[in-house]
Amino acid sequence: MENRNETVLKWAQTALLAALCFVTFTFLQIKIPMPGGDATSLHIGNAFCVLAALLLGGGYGGLAGAVGMTIADILDPVYIVSAPKTFVLKLCIGLITGLVAHKIAKIGQSTDKKYIFKWSVIASICGLGFNVIFDPLVGYFYKQIVLGQPQEMASVLAKWSTMTTFVNAVVSVILVAVIYNVLRPALAKAGLLVQTE
Repeated sequence: MENRNETVLKWAQTALLAALCFVTFTFLQIKIPMPGGDATSLHIGNAFCVLAALLLGGGYGGLAGAVGMTIADILDPVYIVSAPKTFVLKLCIGLITGLVAHKIAKIGQSTDKKYIFKWSVIASICGLGFNVIFDPLVGYFYKQIVLGQPQEMASVLAKWSTMTTFVNAVVSVILVAVIYNVLRPALAKAGLLVQTE
């Protein structure tokens, strides 16, 4: 059973990581315009979805990514229509990363740095690998069925989205491997590393 301080700390860190997802996507993206006023982007927002799941577990981490990235979509005139899709996909990135890191590998209970590094990278690859496949796929059907976009346009966007999502995933895995494995011991030393299940 979590005590009140632990719960407050988890929610505070969830809010902070949601803000990081929002800021990195909104201000550090390279937008690639597509036909029909659409776009795809090179960005590191997903890195912070994954980092949140590694630090806080799949539930809180997935929520941080979903809320931060969805707010970023809502405030962007190009991506506003994709906000519901974003919420679901980012939540899934967090849940998958958290499942692998904390339910399967139980990195929260380990003190072995090599083990933690290995499984944090594997968990990141699983979460972001899901996104590389499902972001373009769900986007393709979402654009056609929900938004009524012509098949040709949805197909072009899906192809470009697959490439940018893959590049984003590779960069994010590298970034998270470094940040998480530096941040975790620092948070533990400061008494700010939350217990994950």
